[in-house]
Amino acid sequence: MPLKFATLGALLAAAMLAGCSTTSSESAKESAATEAGHSRCEASAAAFAIGKKASPELLEQARAKAGAQNARFLKPNDMITLEYRSDRLNLNTDNNLVITRVNCG
Repeated sequence: MPLKFATLGALLAAAMLAGCSTTSSESAKESAATEAGHSRCEASAAAFAIGKKASPELLEQARAKAGAQNARFLKPNDMITLEYRSDRLNLNTDNNLVITRVNCG
């Protein structure tokens, strides 16, 4: 009987450790996402927008240069979601809609 419990315990421990390890399929999913166009945002590429007046054209230019899938303007009193998205560009503005900061998330 104790041998059964020891074997069961070893199997359970191995299964839990296997669940915590990363596999090559996860990296394959990430590379497939990158190939499909879901790349990470590079905020420094959109830094040219700082000091300019917010416009839809500027938003699209900054999004394209940053390699982001999505982009948005954030005004000082806007309510925003707090989830982090590595493929989204944020252009923070002041009350006059002049861009003051560029970041991803």
